[in-house]
Amino acid sequence: MKSSFIIFLVLFQFTASAQVLKKRTTLLMGSKFEITIVAKDALTATQNIDSVIAEISRIEYLISDWKPETQISKVNRNAGIKPVEVDKEVFDLTKRALNLSKITNGAFDISFAAMDRIWKFDGSMTVMPDDETVKKSVEKVGYENIILDSLNSTIFLKLKGMKIGFGALGEGYAADRCRNMMLAKGIKAGIVNGSGDMSTWGKPPKAKHWVIGITNPFNKDSLFAVVPLKSAAVVTSGSYEKFVVLDGKRYSHIINPVTGYPATGLTSVTVFGPDAEFANGFSTSMMVLGKDKALKLIKAYPNYSCIMFGDDGKVYHSENISEKLLKKWKKGI
Repeated sequence: MKSSFIIFLVLFQFTASAQVLKKRTTLLMGSKFEITIVAKDALTATQNIDSVIAEISRIEYLISDWKPETQISKVNRNAGIKPVEVDKEVFDLTKRALNLSKITNGAFDISFAAMDRIWKFDGSMTVMPDDETVKKSVEKVGYENIILDSLNSTIFLKLKGMKIGFGALGEGYAADRCRNMMLAKGIKAGIVNGSGDMSTWGKPPKAKHWVIGITNPFNKDSLFAVVPLKSAAVVTSGSYEKFVVLDGKRYSHIINPVTGYPATGLTSVTVFGPDAEFANGFSTSMMVLGKDKALKLIKAYPNYSCIMFGDDGKVYHSENISEKLLKKWKKGI
């Protein structure tokens, strides 16, 4: 349900006598991770990048739904059979995911993993699937059928064939956890960016803040705005790279887990806030909800803000981003 990476990161590659910036890109959790660490010397920065990679790998071997040895894979194999005991970390992540499902009325749902892949976004799809096929594709989807037992730390999927998967939410969780781990170790600045789920802290050498550029989804070679970040997360979900046009209407690769139909109305959503995990849940569900419901949702969470691009080419934003601030960001290009 997550879009491909569409945030361009602008780094100030300065070195100073007291700080060194090191960056590494690697493949983790099936996605591209970019890890940036600012430390007192190159060796310390490199060692801490290694620690971040090790932590993300550890999380992957807990929550991946395509590695057969993980706890989540065991939960899925026992769907409709019995509850499965999991680590508190996995249980708590699942609990937070269910909370996101509740506050978004199912627009976000980790049981989407059981959805039949009837929509094709590789250019091969030329006709709409019939209503019955679409309805059948989501028969095993429904967060209400995920049963948590906090006393025994178990997860039970009520329906045979049901599956859960954390997808990009797991990337956001990993980014946040690594940020907190680095802060606890005394690393005062860095970025962990999991394919667009970005968690930042501190600031780069000789600069006041990190800076990210938001891509214009209608012109991928240009930026819409440049935004300063300090100890914040930013996540983008979008469909401008993966979509299908049927009967003249554009359909996103992000599927509504309730209806089985692709999201329409929005091309991309960028969410800013304190946590990448929660921001990811918002960005994904807001694509499904559409402009009006999405703006109503985020208004209830003032620590989070958003910029959205509609399929109509218009730009929308939450109330806590003023027109004056938006113009300032756009002038920074």
